[in-house]
Amino acid sequence: MSEKKSLRERILADTDALRDGYVRMCDEMIYEHVAALPEFIAAQTVLAYYSTGREVSSRRIIDAVLARGCVLCLPESLPGGVMRARRIADLSELVQGRFGIPAPPESAEIVPPDALDFVLVPGVTFDREGYRLGRGGGYYDRYLPQVRAFTAGLTRDALTVSRVPRDGYDYPVRCVVTETGVYRYV
Repeated sequence: MSEKKSLRERILADTDALRDGYVRMCDEMIYEHVAALPEFIAAQTVLAYYSTGREVSSRRIIDAVLARGCVLCLPESLPGGVMRARRIADLSELVQGRFGIPAPPESAEIVPPDALDFVLVPGVTFDREGYRLGRGGGYYDRYLPQVRAFTAGLTRDALTVSRVPRDGYDYPVRCVVTETGVYRYV
């Protein structure tokens, strides 16, 4: 078993074992930290992710982007690990996407990577240098190098590791936000 796959399985098991109260507290504190980021406050076009299961909740962040009247994009996952940002005005527009994750419809406007100001990046875990371990599809690994926007990974301290195994195509985020604070990198 690869080092990444082994770590992914361990962290997903650790995620399932987290207490509900801890998860809710983390989600609240992470939202507060993201909402206070100068880069988030200044952003006019945001790519978020639609959280599912026990991922760090993105819902309040999405609501804040929409309430400010900013452009909100969510990812569309295509075959071959290709990802595109599509603009939505309301979560009611979402349809069933790949992997069962709600996604924008094909009719939604495609927003090019260079038009984004701020990108929320999900991950199974992040390390203290901004590298992430995702679910293994490579979508964000292929997408992030095209982005000039500020990138923020969201995770809980209990799931952060000292070092994520890396390959040549892994790409760090600019900061990782946990319940205890914001850790800035590149």
